[in-house]
Amino acid sequence: MEYRKYSFRHAEDIFKNDKDFTYLWNEILEVLDSISDDDLINEFNIETRKAKSISEAINKLIAKRLSEKGWHEQSYIFADPDYSDNKGTWRLDFAKDNIAIEVAFNHGGNVSWNLIKPVLSSELNHVKKAIQTQAGVVITATDAMKKAGGFDNAIGTYEKYVEYLKPLNNLLTTPMMIIGLEPPKKFTIEQKKEDGKMVGHVKLKEEDNNF
Repeated sequence: MEYRKYSFRHAEDIFKNDKDFTYLWNEILEVLDSISDDDLINEFNIETRKAKSISEAINKLIAKRLSEKGWHEQSYIFADPDYSDNKGTWRLDFAKDNIAIEVAFNHGGNVSWNLIKPVLSSELNHVKKAIQTQAGVVITATDAMKKAGGFDNAIGTYEKYVEYLKPLNNLLTTPMMIIGLEPPKKFTIEQKKEDGKMVGHVKLKEEDNNF
């Protein structure tokens, strides 16, 4: 997959030059670089539930490939049972050693919270911690990916995450990379109404539709 990056609090310099982060950062990039348009099409087409967008396909591919590299999925931030909910409020999507990851294709109203969670996992807290990271990565869709991939119009995109960093600067004390996934080169998702609801279908671009 192609993507763009925004470095907050010198995150990219730290990730590239500090050995405690470099191997983790390389693993994240390797996973994203390994996901091809064909992988996305195959994953989207084998889904049992008729999907509206490719968000679930991307999530599954990222989860599978990060897990293969030893990343822990749905990691609790706190050890206190009062904060061990089942709805994901106090959990990270992925974590390993010093880096927390949020894969954020949810509603734009969750942008601030998705940015704050890696900070909670990195900073000391009055609530007993289950994990201690030192930096965060948020993976989301660009505006262009939102349109091409059939995403809901209400999702928080890369552009919105970057916009939120400045007003939240004093709260976001942790180095963080925002990664914006760009649209596939080979296809878009075309939505059609089926049985009263919108369903996504892969539409190959003209140059890839000639057999």
